[in-house]
Amino acid sequence: QVQLVESGGGLVQAGGSLRLSCVVSGRTAKNYPMGWFRQAPKKEREFVAAITTRGGSTRYGDSVKNRVTISRDNAKNTVYLQMNTLKPEDTAVYYCAARTDNYLTFSYYTTSDDYDYWGQGTQVTVSS
Repeated sequence: QVQLVESGGGLVQAGGSLRLSCVVSGRTAKNYPMGWFRQAPKKEREFVAAITTRGGSTRYGDSVKNRVTISRDNAKNTVYLQMNTLKPEDTAVYYCAARTDNYLTFSYYTTSDDYDYWGQGTQVTVSS
């Protein structure tokens, strides 16, 4: 089993910043390809960002590109999502996800179906 625990969400004004964290624990000390997704009320889950096992490559969703940065510290088993210039439309529950099986070291994954473990989510609310 793998556990993912997100933190760092909260209420912020438009134009502000937040940094989300996701701590990975359980099973083995392997580093997995990781992703961040978000889901707003009455909307489908949306891809935000993804990172390869060693952090060498990243990919971002079009709606957040140039405003967010995904990174990881494998020594701490933690993945981060730095979000800047936040907008009210960024309001959502943010989830981190891990792909623990059948992955390539230098690949990232951008759809929900690519991941098999998910955190419980952290709420981000951006006020106008």
